[in-house]
Formats: sequence, structure tokens, C-alpha cells
Amino acid sequence: MLDKNSNQLDPVFECIATVIENRIINQEYRHLILTAPQEALDIKPGQFFHIQCPPMEGAISYLRRPMSVYHFDKEAGQIEFLYKIHGKGTSAMSTLGNNNEVNILGPLGKGFWLEENWQSLMLIARGVGLATLAPLARYASERGKKLTAICSARSPDLLMSLDLLRSYGANIIPVTDADGSSSVENLELIINTFVVEQGVDAFFTCGSNRILKLLQQICKREDIPGQIALEQQMACGLGMCFCCVRPFNVEGKIIHRRVCNEGPVFNLMESQPW
Repeated sequence: MLDKNSNQLDPVFECIATVIENRIINQEYRHLILTAPQEALDIKPGQFFHIQCPPMEGAISYLRRPMSVYHFDKEAGQIEFLYKIHGKGTSAMSTLGNNNEVNILGPLGKGFWLEENWQSLMLIARGVGLATLAPLARYASERGKKLTAICSARSPDLLMSLDLLRSYGANIIPVTDADGSSSVENLELIINTFVVEQGVDAFFTCGSNRILKLLQQICKREDIPGQIALEQQMACGLGMCFCCVRPFNVEGKIIHRRVCNEGPVFNLMESQPW
């Protein structure tokens, strides 16, 4: 079982990976599949890799991009990422073709943890945040946990990973901005009803500030633990540059932690909304 108290440092590898596929999912997102050495694929759910962006005419990106692991198969030597084209780095990544090589560094960071007595888990994410939660869903499914996943997006065509999560036995609740079902008010109604009627032992989320605020209210009221995987700009990804520092409220005191090193997964109640 994943242990939040483990202080053991996981080995980190810099290696050359080869592109198997870099396909378009929809107008915003891409699915990158790489081959990688098996020693780099001892990955815990919630960890990430720092990927070196390829050169592109007129858009040289000097810093790597942190990418949460979407799926990995150690036996097959494969690792997968979902990413959104947002700037020049990810634009350059979108040009990678089959058999191109890319430098990756990882696995990095501290991931999700599970307690033995947690049986009913609720995952809530928006957009590409589902990529971060997918390995956790697989891990929990393999251990017989009950999974419910609230998947949020602007429109139905931007909802991703539903079939993958269903393959892990998750009960899927899709919500979108297009029909208003993704509003905070409706999410609160869905979650509160589920807590009362079926029970939730722990919440897991990624990325969304409004979902963080809502879950903090529910977790405090119902005394339910939760975890959040934070997204942050990073330079080194190793904790040396302190580029990704964020504030956390720990026992009433504001402290600062590096998302890449002490996280990216944190206690949901300690994370400060931004």
C-alpha cells in the first residue's frame, strides 16, 4: 500500500525515450506514448516526468516541462502522457513524430497514498487533471477499492479518459460547462448526496481551484481526508531552484513547500487556494 510517511528517496533517471505515438485526442489535447528503459518505470501514482522540449523553428524552449504520468507498462517498457498545447514548449512537443527521440527525467516527486481502511474513493478532476488521477485509479482498482470519478470539462467533446476509468471499474459521473452540470452548486449537490447515501472514505483531485475550495468545505464538515495533486511551473523539477514554492496552512501556520519535491501530491486541507 502506498505510504505517506515514507521518507525513502526514489531513484531518478535521465534517459532517452522513443516516440511510439503522438496523436490528437481533440482540438486541445494530445496523447504521447513513449518507450523507456524499465528502470525508469518504477512509478508511483501521482509522480511526474520532466520532459525536454524538442527544438522548433522560432520557438526554442530552454526549460523542461513537467508532465504527470497518465499510464505506464513496465513490462512493455512504455509510458504515456496527456498534455494540452499551451505555449511554445508544448507546441514543440506536438511536432514529435514516430521514432523521434526525447530526453525525459524521472520519476519525480511524491505521489498519492492510500490507507488500508479506505474502501470507497472519490476522484474529481477537470480536463487534463484526469491524467494525473488515472494511475491512482488503476492502483486502487487492483486492490479492490470502490471508485467513483467525477469528470469535468467545458464541453462533452473535451471529456477524456472515461473508457479508461471505466475499465478500472469506476462509476463515472460526467459534468460539463455546456449544460451547467459542472457548476460548483451542482458538484456540491452530487458529492453531498453521494456522501450521505453511499459514503466516501477519501477524496482525490487535481488542478481546479474551485474544486479544491469546495472539497475543503466538505472534508472539514464531514471529517473526510483528501489529497490534491498540484500543478505548478517548474524550472529544475528536483527542488534546487525553488521556482515552484507554494504556501500551505499546517496547524494554523503558513509554511512554504516545493511542489516538485515535497509534492506534487499534498494533504488537501493544508493546500492554500490560489
